[in-house]
Order: sequence, then structure tokens, then C-alpha cells
Amino acid sequence: MTPTTTVTELAVGGMTCASCQGHVRKSLEGVAGVERAEVDLLGGRARIEHTSDPAIAERLAAAVRGAGYEARVEGPRPDVGAQATEQAAKLADEERGLLRRAFAVLALGAVALVASMPLMDHGGHGAATDPLLAWAMGTLHPAVRGALPWLYRLPTQPLAIGLLIATALAMAWGAGHIFQSGAAAVRRGSATMNTLVALGTGAAFLWSSAAVFAPGWFRARGIAPDVYFEAVLMILGFVLLGGALEARAKRRTGAALRALLELTPPSARVRRGIRELDVDVGELRAGDEVILRPGERVAVDGTVVEGASAVDESMLTGESIPVAKGVGDAVIGGTSNTTGSLVFKATSLGAASVLARIVEAMRRAQSSAAPMQSLADRISAVFVPIVLGIALATFGLWWAFADDAALGRGFAAAVSVLIIACPCAMGLAVPTAIVVASGRGARAGILVKGGQALERAGALTTVVFDKTGTLTEGRPELEGVYPARDMGLGADELLRLAAAVETRSEHPLAGALLRGSEARGLALPTVSEFGSEPGRGAFGRVEGRGVRVGNFLFTRGSEGGVTSASAEDARAESAAAAQLRARGRTVIHVAVDGQPAGLIAVVDAPRRGAAQELRRLEALGLKTVLLSGDAPATAEAVARELGLARAIGGVRPEGKVDAIAAMQRDGEVVAMVGDGVNDGPALAQADVGIALGTGSDVAIEAADISLLGGELRGVGRAIWLSRATRRIMVQNLMWALLFNSLGIPIAAGALYPAFGITLSPILAGAAMACSSVLVVANSLRLARITLDRGAPDAQPS
Repeated sequence: MTPTTTVTELAVGGMTCASCQGHVRKSLEGVAGVERAEVDLLGGRARIEHTSDPAIAERLAAAVRGAGYEARVEGPRPDVGAQATEQAAKLADEERGLLRRAFAVLALGAVALVASMPLMDHGGHGAATDPLLAWAMGTLHPAVRGALPWLYRLPTQPLAIGLLIATALAMAWGAGHIFQSGAAAVRRGSATMNTLVALGTGAAFLWSSAAVFAPGWFRARGIAPDVYFEAVLMILGFVLLGGALEARAKRRTGAALRALLELTPPSARVRRGIRELDVDVGELRAGDEVILRPGERVAVDGTVVEGASAVDESMLTGESIPVAKGVGDAVIGGTSNTTGSLVFKATSLGAASVLARIVEAMRRAQSSAAPMQSLADRISAVFVPIVLGIALATFGLWWAFADDAALGRGFAAAVSVLIIACPCAMGLAVPTAIVVASGRGARAGILVKGGQALERAGALTTVVFDKTGTLTEGRPELEGVYPARDMGLGADELLRLAAAVETRSEHPLAGALLRGSEARGLALPTVSEFGSEPGRGAFGRVEGRGVRVGNFLFTRGSEGGVTSASAEDARAESAAAAQLRARGRTVIHVAVDGQPAGLIAVVDAPRRGAAQELRRLEALGLKTVLLSGDAPATAEAVARELGLARAIGGVRPEGKVDAIAAMQRDGEVVAMVGDGVNDGPALAQADVGIALGTGSDVAIEAADISLLGGELRGVGRAIWLSRATRRIMVQNLMWALLFNSLGIPIAAGALYPAFGITLSPILAGAAMACSSVLVVANSLRLARITLDRGAPDAQPS
């Protein structure tokens, strides 16, 4: 997104399938100034990136309304919490309403089926060829005749008219929105799922109405005047029931997002002056001192100013072990205190808080499209018109090749084609998987930026790691002190002199020397005449002795430089330094009064579990590469210690970009794992950028995937989740395509010539509803996936 790009969000109503989603997106992309539009079918939202224009928001909403859908401007930064609450309430209301209408229409359909028995007494309706109607005529019909003999004594014409009126009322009350949506699609020259349902059931109703009022016309042409009122009601009932089950599933897919939003407590205890009072979280101000008692949840982000405790951050980071907190440590809103008491100063509030940023990023991820979605969209764009053509061809073929008495079956076959071909399952195949997977990832501390990243991560072949702060702790520590043989200085004395100089230095390695001397209980003298050269070292006078601390050339500098008489010692010192570097140590040279006094080895320890995680990645079939600015020998030593397949050292930041690009040119799909700040260019160049974040500094914008706990095992978890998600997406799409590929020919009558079997519109409606529910249920399996699996013989489940 360019700096001049503005984002507008719309709430969109009336979308029912992938075709609707495509129509809304096209209408938005047709507005001048729009650069990109993402439409969330499940959430009923659209996110539009466009050039800055104060009036464009209303034009966007007008374009969506012109396409036949509802639209409301939400603004560039909507309240995510309010959106989630509103959407959950809306889906709950939708579910209840659809269930109520579905059961009413299905109950009326059952009554109509029974009441239609006398009208089917002649054996019409294709009872001999349709499995459902064969059962009805062979089992249900005799039972009804025996239980309700009076029904068969009623005049057939008034009975048929009564069914017609009841069906018309049920269609208007229970499924009016289906016909309105279908008609709107026709008016704008397109077709959706509701178009197919409306056409199929509408045609069946009109056919049945004509058979009621003009049965003689049908009989004169050798066509049985069958009525399909019970089929119309059953189809609409199954469609409504499927919609209710989809609404319920959508509510379940948003459970992880709502769970995050519910983490923050409604109120907090604040100390203002000498008073302590409970205030609503929305009334907290930056700088407020918040009192956190044992067992309470942290209300807002802050910094501890009093007390000590351990805080459970598992909901945000996926780590089950509570994190120790003391003065100066950060706490995150939504996490849970354990046994101690803390007082912390509120820092980030509202939209700036870590939790709000996570929820916003997660919501955006759930609404973004994956590359696989484009396949579903392309299929859906041409699918509905093709189905309409197949339905017409079905009726034409039955008319041409079947006898007149079977023409009713041809009409029923055409209706079945329209019903069973509804692309509901195809529209739900990819977005439901993304929503559930992003929620599962968030619970494990894996924040995925979008569906595209989620899908790409499953195709990775190579994972590239930065060293400092990624594979290592990023905090150098003293490893060893090695005095020169002929200087007469002991290890502690050498360290004491070097650390005294480093008390005035701000270099990261200085901290290692100071911490090491403190651990050994050394008292450091005062340094005078201090000076430093960035990137080379520091010097000063300690207890009257000139001390230089830095790299090899710096300690041989002109000021008190080493004499030629010490050349042999210098060579020996260089050999020792080379051995230390070969073990992955950083070497600090020390000279005292112009003589080489010895070496100090510093090591940046590997992260806990780094070697284990790298083995797991290799077990997943991934190549691992270390890409570091350290000397090649150091990089190779770290790679050997941790078990990486390859090491590239001495690389500057721009060189990391070139190295990744070279791997990509060789056909590798590359992930870059870094800290999300220093490695920004490399993260952007990689196919998937993975940032190691912490609770107080989440690199949400720096990479495609952020690991909130900062643990390396999140890399394997993210890739495992992505592979499982890709697998579920493929399963969903294959099921949707297979269902339609097999269902349409059967509905059209492909089995009739060989087996004498047709498919009733009632069965077609039930099958269509079940296919959508199965796709959603398959996606929900991702909510229970175990992310720590990853043995070579394991497969995503």
C-alpha cells in the first residue's frame, strides 16, 4: 500500500455465495481511484484501498448498492471489538430466524407431502424412478391411506388449490429473501445461488399451478398433471436449514477473535494520589497506576513500577509457562496474573494496545483472500450461467427423447439441476479455512497477516535465519579469558583492566565484559583518558597503565603499539583467536602498555530449543540456511553447532536481499526469519517473512507472519498450520467440484437410460444444503489441529 493510499471499509449485506462476492468486488474495482478491493463473504465486509478522495466512500457504497446489495460505510479504522460483537449478534439472530422459518417450511412440506398422496395416486411424479418417491409411494402412501382414509375422499381440485395457497404463503414468508435476491441478480444481468434456487422452485411452483388449473391441457398432450408443491417446500426448507447451519458455523469460526476481545476485563483498580478506585477500562488514561491483584487479568498494556509476580501470557503467545515480571517489565492487556501483586503504569490504550493490534491484524487476515480463492472465483463466475444452460438442455433432451408421459420427469430433472448446482460449497471452501486457521494460529501466538501468506507458507522449501536475536539470544555473555603467556597477568586481572575501559563504552560487547566481571566479584578501577573508535575498539588509562580493547589491528595501534619483539607472541595470539572463532566465539583483543595481553572470548548463546526446532524443520523436508553479518568462520561455527545445512556470513543488510533473491532464482520458495526491524528488507524480499516478536513489541507490519512469543518453535508451527490449511482448502474445493460434477449429471437423468433412476428436486435440495455444511465442518477441523506435530511420518489432520 503506497503512502497516499487510503482504506475504506464497508459493511455489505445480501451476499450468499462466491458469485455474490465476485460481483461486489467487481463493482468496487470499477470505481475510479480504487487500487484493490477485498470482499469477506463470511464477515459481510469489504476493504478497499484507494487514492485519497473525501467523496469516494459514498461512491463505493453506491456502487455496491447498484449491484443489488446493501452497503454501509464503516470508515478507515472501525472499532474491531464493536464489529465482532455486532457480527456475532447478527449471525445469532440470522441463525434463529432461519431455523424458525426452516422448521416451519419443512413441517408444512411434510404436511404437503402427505396431503399430496391422493393427487399422486395415479403413479405420476416419477415414483417408479425416483428413490425418494418410490419409498413414499411404496411405504408412506399405504400408511397414509390406512391412517387417513378421509383424505382420499376429499375432492382433488380444492385439495390442490389449498396446497397451492399454502405453498405461495410459505414461499413469501419463509423464503421471500431468496426470490428478492435472485430477482435482483437477474436485473443486474448476473446470477447467484439464490438465482438458481428461485428459478428452480419458481418454475416448479408455476408448473404445479398450471397443472392445478389446467389439468386437461396436460392430459391432452399425454403429460401427467403432476404437482410439486411438497418439493418446492422441502427444497426451500433445506436451503433455509443449510443457511442456518452455515450461520452457526460462521459464529464458531469467529470464536477465536471474540475470545481475544473478551480477554480484557471490564474494569480496573487504579491508584490516583492516595485513593484507590475501580474505573471502567474505557476511562483509563495513559500514566494511570493500575493495581493488579492475584488471579486478575491485566486491563491495559503497561510497565511494572512495583511488585513482582508471574503472568500467564499463553492466550497471546502460546507459551504455557508464566513469565516472571518485576519493576521495569512490560505487561500486556488481556494476560492473566498468577499469585503475586503488581502495580503498573498504563502505557498503550485502545487501538494502540498490543491486543487491539493483534485483533485488527487477525480480522484483516480472516477477510483477505488466498491465491486458491481466485480459482474458486473464476469457476463460480462461469459456473452459474453454465448451469442455466445445462438445465435448459436437460429439459430439451427429455422433451426430444422421452415420451410425452415422461415429460414431467424431464421438468423435474431440470429443476433438480438448478438446485443441486448451487455453488454455496465452492464459495465457502477457502474463506472458512482461512478464518478457522487464523484463529487457531492466534491461540498459539502465530499472527498471520493474510490468507495469501497463510497459503504461501505451506509451499516453502527453504527457511533462512538471521543469527543475532533470532537463532541466538541476542545478548553476548563472557565465555572465557585467555591471558598471554609472558605478560604475567592472571585471567581476573586481564578482565578487570579490560572491563574498566568498557565502563565508558556503549558497545553491546561491553555489557558482556561488565556482567562477567560482576559475576566474578571484581572491583573495577576508574578509567581516565578514555577514547574510542566506532567499529574498532576503546582505549584508556587504568591505574597508570595504557589499555586498549578491541579488534586485532586496533590493539596494535600507534598509541603504545606492539613492538617487533613481540611478533612471535602476536602470531600465537592470532592462532588462538582463529581457534576461538572456529568455535563461534567473538574474540576481543586486549593490549596493556603496548604489549598483547591476551584474548577475551564472548559468545551469543543459542536460543533455547533452537537446535531442536531446526531438526524439526529438516524433518518437514525444509532446507535451513544461516544468513549473518558475522564473519564467515563465526557463521559456519554457529551453523555447525545448531545443525543448519548452510551458512552465509559477512553479509550486509542489502546483501541479505541479494542472497534471498538468488535462492528464489534457483527455484526455492524462501521464508526469512528475523526480528522484523533490522531484517525488514530481507523479510520483504522473501516469499514469506516471519518476524520473532515479543508481547511488548509485536512486529505485525514487518512480516507476513509474527510469532508473538518470540519462540523459534513458532516457525515450525506456522508452517505446519499452513500445510494443514492448504490441505483443507484443497479438500473443500475438491469436494465442491466433485459434488457438482457428479450431482449435475445424476440430476439431469444420466442414470435413467441404464438404471431407470432419477433424482427428485427434494433430494437435490437436501444434498445441496449438506454439501455446504460438510465444507464448513471440514474447515472447523483446523480449530483442533495439533501444531507441535511434525515428525517425518506425520500428516496434517
